[in-house]
Amino acid sequence: MSLRARVLAYLVLLHALFAGTAFLVLRQNRLWLLAVEAVFALSLAAGIALLRGLRRGLEPLEEASRLLAESDFATRVREVGQPEVDRLIGVYNRMADALREERTKNQEQQGLLARILAVSPSGVVILDFEERVSFANPAALRLLGRGEGTLGGLRLGAVGTPLAAALASLAPDATVVVPLAGARRMRCRRGGFLDRGFTRSFLLLEELTEELRQSEKAAYEKLVRMMSHEVGNTVGAGRSLLESCLAYAGRLPTGERAEFENALAVAISRLVQLSEFTRGFADVVRLPPPRPGPCDLGVASRSIVTLLRPVADARGIRLELDVEEPAPVVAADRSQLEQVLVNVAKNALEAADSGGRVTIRVGRRGGREWLEVEDSGPGIPPDVAPQLFTPFFSTKEQGQGLGLTLVQEILRQHRCEFTLEGPPGGPTRFTVLFPAAA
Repeated sequence: MSLRARVLAYLVLLHALFAGTAFLVLRQNRLWLLAVEAVFALSLAAGIALLRGLRRGLEPLEEASRLLAESDFATRVREVGQPEVDRLIGVYNRMADALREERTKNQEQQGLLARILAVSPSGVVILDFEERVSFANPAALRLLGRGEGTLGGLRLGAVGTPLAAALASLAPDATVVVPLAGARRMRCRRGGFLDRGFTRSFLLLEELTEELRQSEKAAYEKLVRMMSHEVGNTVGAGRSLLESCLAYAGRLPTGERAEFENALAVAISRLVQLSEFTRGFADVVRLPPPRPGPCDLGVASRSIVTLLRPVADARGIRLELDVEEPAPVVAADRSQLEQVLVNVAKNALEAADSGGRVTIRVGRRGGREWLEVEDSGPGIPPDVAPQLFTPFFSTKEQGQGLGLTLVQEILRQHRCEFTLEGPPGGPTRFTVLFPAAA
């Protein structure tokens, strides 16, 4: 039973009791009895009227309570003409206006944030209280190699990619640069925020590959230019002086002449080697833009196999070629592409042991042309892998550390995607994926 019904029943019962009492007391005096009964009737009518007025005052408050429960802040409550109730209604209406404006503002900000996250090149991953993925924007899905809707509810350690594994082990408020296949570098940061009084984590992923490549390129180009200038001037002048000194060999005794000429020849030879060594660095800096033309990948790969076959045979390594027919044709600078194949295949031959195998494959995948060089070597040591495309880094005693740098520059200029993967135990694969035809 509602409060109104209970109050109405109370008034009727109370007045009925008073009316019955008055009847028993004043039934001998009918005039007074009629007067008292009339007063009771008027009192009951006044009580009912007062109850109705109170009800009219409570109806807006009940409506306000319902609107609050439904989170409806767009509807305003009308005043009823009762000062006390109207003040409460005024407070409610102002509060509803403020909540409606705040909700609209939050919705607009959330919409803006959602649009920014959708087009942002940086990846954003938000974890729930149990360290499971609750949100990942399109960039994060792309960087983690997953499709839309495939990360929700997973722990990062269960995603199964090197980047996800690095993110799973990232300490709170830590920032690291994670090396990935194909000379890619990813800056990853883990942060935290409060949600209902408890801490949750978020992860930011930013591709640094091109930024670091440009920074490295600017640094080594400046170094190479300075080195080439100084070495070139010194070598040229020194070689000229030594060759001039050979003219005095005829004035020496016969027994000393041969030793003198041999010493000068050794010095000149070393200067020539130093000049060629420096020229190798300068070639990377002076790499010309590619001149694309139709390039048959089958023909290009066969020429490299022919070139390196004697080296492979001398080391007891099987050099194999696997070309999908008809052989793919791409728009590329054949000379530069063959330089890529030479560098990568020579590295593969050096990695494979005697009795091992190096295979060059050419084909199509998903409507795009690709080539791959695989060797049966022991793989790439984990401490070496992050530095493979770093200028001047080499695991060879006489290596300059610019072979893969040159490969990277050529493939970047051709807009090719490439990866170098060598898990412990092998095999090691260098894969090039050419851009889709326009």
